[in-house]
Amino acid sequence: MKTKLTGKELIAVASMLFGMFFGAGNLIFPVRMGQLAAGNSLQAAAGFILTGVGLPLMGVAAMGISGSEGLRDMAERVGKRYAVFLTCLLYMTIGPFFAIPRCATTAFAVGIEPMVSGGNGRILLFAFSAAFFAAVLFFSLRPSGILTWIGKIINPVFLFFLAVLLAVSFVFPMGKITAGIPGETYSEGAFFSGFLEGYNTMDALASLAFGIIVINVIRELGIREPEATAANTVRAGALSCAAMAVIYLMITLMGAFSRGIMPVSENGGAALSEIAKHYFGNAGQLFLAATVLLACLKTAIGLVTSCARTFEEMFPVQSYRKWTVKFCVFPFLLANAGLNAIIEWSVPVLMFIYPLAITLILLSLFGRYFNYDRRVYVSVTVMTLGAAVFDFVGALPAGVKELPPIEALTGAASAVLPLYDIGLGWAVPAITGLIVGLVIKKLGDFLKTGSKKR
Repeated sequence: MKTKLTGKELIAVASMLFGMFFGAGNLIFPVRMGQLAAGNSLQAAAGFILTGVGLPLMGVAAMGISGSEGLRDMAERVGKRYAVFLTCLLYMTIGPFFAIPRCATTAFAVGIEPMVSGGNGRILLFAFSAAFFAAVLFFSLRPSGILTWIGKIINPVFLFFLAVLLAVSFVFPMGKITAGIPGETYSEGAFFSGFLEGYNTMDALASLAFGIIVINVIRELGIREPEATAANTVRAGALSCAAMAVIYLMITLMGAFSRGIMPVSENGGAALSEIAKHYFGNAGQLFLAATVLLACLKTAIGLVTSCARTFEEMFPVQSYRKWTVKFCVFPFLLANAGLNAIIEWSVPVLMFIYPLAITLILLSLFGRYFNYDRRVYVSVTVMTLGAAVFDFVGALPAGVKELPPIEALTGAASAVLPLYDIGLGWAVPAITGLIVGLVIKKLGDFLKTGSKKR
């Protein structure tokens, strides 16, 4: 029986996983972070890589090692109702509410909008997003070909475009990494600022969704034994995430180099546009448009496919085809609200859901050391959930956060929760929950053993 992927198969699966992870957000966030961090870019990149690469790798590994058949299966160790809640919330976040519409709006804002003029931006966005989601729907309705479409065709073309831009920026840098002055949040604590910036990629959340796709593809390639499937899943994830780490570092440094001749851009899309124009002139925008469009397209395909498969399994009253159509139509409508609105409201949701995802990943990775005991899962999750609510409130848009009741709540959280001001208010409660859960388990086991002896 086959227990190991061939070299070509491993590279194809890793390429597919990389392609689903690496979208336009993975381009625009680190380049602007590099501009803001300047001389502290290496520290910021380390934090960014931890959440943008380390957590996704652990997410894929956790699914394989714990033998889970998906996020819902993983989360059911806390409770069945909680599993449905977390699965729906996570998939709607990385799916139709934020990540999928963001793919279309980012591709338009970065790749298309700078090349057109006039006041008909809304009409152009409508037409572009309609064509974009028509293409996503075409590929997503053919999930059996996802390895070929993303791993063997779209991703290699995307990597070619990105490699050219990065190579030129390193051979002919715009300046030294120390050319700019670090921004306020990066002058001190650059690592933690980069850590939180990595949330925006949503890749740790996506790893809990994409993990089952990787497992299914590996099974289709002839790996049937659970242990062999887990091992090959980890190998493919490690290869994919290693490539992501190198690219993140290079993009961050490219942003830092750009401070040699330009100020900090309004956003990462504008930074990429200016850098491309610097090296390639007007053709640079076309070059950038192709890169971003491919990045967004392949990520959207992976997200729609994963969301449709999961909801078909959870709510089988509707077929995969119907869920796929819904997960293309609804994001199409949201995409026309504009990129800024999508990003602004995604941040508080990410601050709420990331702690729950991180703790679930860690519990699944190391669950064998406490027998995957439900009491430990529940204790950690309850403590984390309470703290995550405060992180959600603290990240609300400025107009909402300034309301007196919200200000009072965030003020209390800042005074009570350690690390709250750097966005990690959930960390100490989660550790406390782990200790409490382990003590409860130990006492329960002791009492159970004692009653048996009697």
